[in-house]
Amino acid sequence: MLVATGRAVRLTWIERSGIELGSKARIWIGGSQYQHRHHSTNSPKTPTIDIDGKCYATDDWTNVPSSILSYLPRKLQLQPSHPVSITRQIIESNFPSPIYTHYNNLHPLVTVAENFDSLGFPNDHPGRSRTDTYYINKHTVLRTHTSAHEAEIFRHNKSDGYTISADVYRRDTVDRSHYPVFHQMEGARTWDRRKVLGGDVAKAVWTDLERLPKHGLSIEDPNPTTHAERNPLQAEHHSAEEVEAIAAHLKRSLEGVVVELFPRAQKAAVAAGHVDANTSEPMKIRWIEAYFPFTSPSWELEVFWQGDWLELLGCGVTKQELLINAGVPDQIGWAFGVGLERVAMLLFSIPDIRLFWSKDPRFLNQFSGKENVNTFVPFSKYPECPKDVSFWLRSSSSSAGGGMRSNAQNFHENDVMEIVRDVGSDLVEDVRLVDDFVHPVSGRKSLCYRINYRSLERTLRHKEINQLHQSVGKQLVEKLGVELR
Repeated sequence: MLVATGRAVRLTWIERSGIELGSKARIWIGGSQYQHRHHSTNSPKTPTIDIDGKCYATDDWTNVPSSILSYLPRKLQLQPSHPVSITRQIIESNFPSPIYTHYNNLHPLVTVAENFDSLGFPNDHPGRSRTDTYYINKHTVLRTHTSAHEAEIFRHNKSDGYTISADVYRRDTVDRSHYPVFHQMEGARTWDRRKVLGGDVAKAVWTDLERLPKHGLSIEDPNPTTHAERNPLQAEHHSAEEVEAIAAHLKRSLEGVVVELFPRAQKAAVAAGHVDANTSEPMKIRWIEAYFPFTSPSWELEVFWQGDWLELLGCGVTKQELLINAGVPDQIGWAFGVGLERVAMLLFSIPDIRLFWSKDPRFLNQFSGKENVNTFVPFSKYPECPKDVSFWLRSSSSSAGGGMRSNAQNFHENDVMEIVRDVGSDLVEDVRLVDDFVHPVSGRKSLCYRINYRSLERTLRHKEINQLHQSVGKQLVEKLGVELR
């Protein structure tokens, strides 16, 4: 329901602890599952992509590289002893069957209608852009959020609640807390006005709230449930009494997630010597008013952890239009969304998001299950190797190119990130813009990016890095039409 509230996790506490980086194996395309080919016919050749035995036609919208498709079989959320899966299991345990149905193996290829239209994304929303989303073709994408499946789940109505845990895909920045593939978990709980006694949803919700476990957390929640400007009630669909009850049920449910997660993290941090058991503070949380496109009123849940307030998840009362569009207009309820890597990095003190994709047993063998959460123990830190790449963007009147492709008006940084990641894979730790200027005479714009190469499993040789860096420059010229400086 909610797009999880970001993937970048605050790493200041990790950096203060002096945790070193660990190992990461290179990703490769398994077998022949993912390959580009052409139909052999007498008609004009139509390029296609084979994915999981199904053939998809490509077109001008196709922008997904084979390196991204190679992640589809990994399914980290289903590997029992993987940190992403352990985090999923802990959160999921707070939403028991049969009230909640858990969906953990939904296929990542969805239609544009499912990913955007069913959720009311306007046609000009930046999320629809090829700079943000991986397109198989004009009509099919790699899901950018778990919410792509929500309309179908609401429509089938197997239970009063559900959770979805899945890999999602977005073109994005290259650094230690962002990755083009990450994992979201969302959940929702609804009540049906036709089924509750006397149609009194508020009373039914309060009754269900009393069945939820109580806790002793210190809670800061100073604001009213709704505010006409900051956090509005959906007055045309919900009564104030209904929303008061739903908000209370939502918050108690998610506070239970904190109770499940952070005592485990605290115990692991004490055992690893990262914090002193005698000076650790009582667990505190706070609710912050927020805005999300699919809920209103909405909140962020923050946890006070090792001296800082950390955003954990986003949530709210489900926008009624989504339920109406899904064909269940009589239902009303709440939803939440959370990034699993964000939580796992906190839970296990994992400092680099690339580690989640490692096949190195020195990483994987450190984790055993949700009953034995332990702090990640670094096993190496290899030297970094920074390299700069500078280039001119085209201008519409430039004699160096003349085209409109990658000129200053339509250039998007994600295109650079995608090329660097496709060439360097997980040998690239981060990419950042270090300089830009406009020539005072020609008006052409120049950009300089610093690419920081660092392996998580071995020391890189200069010859290898130089070859990779040259390949990056070549791809920038071929794909973006820039002029190297």
